[in-house]
Amino acid sequence: MKLLSWNIQWGRGMDGYVDLGRIVRTIRQLGDFDVICLQEVAVNFPGLPGSHGENQITELAKLLPDHIALYGVATDVPDGHGGRNQFGNAIFTRFPVGQVWRHLLPWQAEPATPSMQRILVEAAVSADIGPLRILTTHLEYYSRNQRETQIEAIRSLHREACAMSQRQFLHEERGGTFEVFPRPAQAILCGDLNFPATAPERMKVLAPFTDGTPNFHDAWQVLHPGIPHAPTVGIHPVDFVAGPECFDFVFVTDGLVKRLSAYGIDSGTEASDHQPVWVEFK
Repeated sequence: MKLLSWNIQWGRGMDGYVDLGRIVRTIRQLGDFDVICLQEVAVNFPGLPGSHGENQITELAKLLPDHIALYGVATDVPDGHGGRNQFGNAIFTRFPVGQVWRHLLPWQAEPATPSMQRILVEAAVSADIGPLRILTTHLEYYSRNQRETQIEAIRSLHREACAMSQRQFLHEERGGTFEVFPRPAQAILCGDLNFPATAPERMKVLAPFTDGTPNFHDAWQVLHPGIPHAPTVGIHPVDFVAGPECFDFVFVTDGLVKRLSAYGIDSGTEASDHQPVWVEFK
């Protein structure tokens, strides 16, 4: 199994042009991925630099015809013409998909700090390494306090999901809206978390659960113990970090640690202001 995570900045490259074809070509050059998690995907949002208001989910789905497209809208606002501007995260997978959840993360009022609504997209899939949940998100950039609150929310949702994985199905729930589909305990959490690898927020993600909930492990650290994270932003000059940093992570739960076999970062591409990262499982 191979999974890629990438903040594509709505397809806008370092040259200022929005080109979703370039995004998919870059992904295909890196490998044949069973799961592709993308952050900053827009629908009808011409106000974004370089965008013409394209439906990027539709366009990406056409470019990835062998994958199922799942979209989670974080920002949903009127466009002033009777339509909606939408912005969020997406999962594309060729695995069979069970239930899908779209969790809006906490958004606290901080009048003096810019911020936006954030979302965690969760999908239960039947992968070739077993049933698991794919989680992708994009945390707040400007506020550490909001990031930490969002991390706590994600951990709480993970705890609830693991408890639900033990739930017995009731006959009365079959075939209707109350039916509970399998929600595996094992999970992969990935995305642009907007903090460097040395930040305290990373340790909050990794903090052990005390109730038997499977813990998260940093995939880079599992395969490269003691080696600083390779950078995923700032390799090419950007205005939001002073130098190269790692903002993009993949975390795996206990049952997937021994299956990790590779971790890659494309440091060369300029198709976005972030670099794609990927992991492979045996």
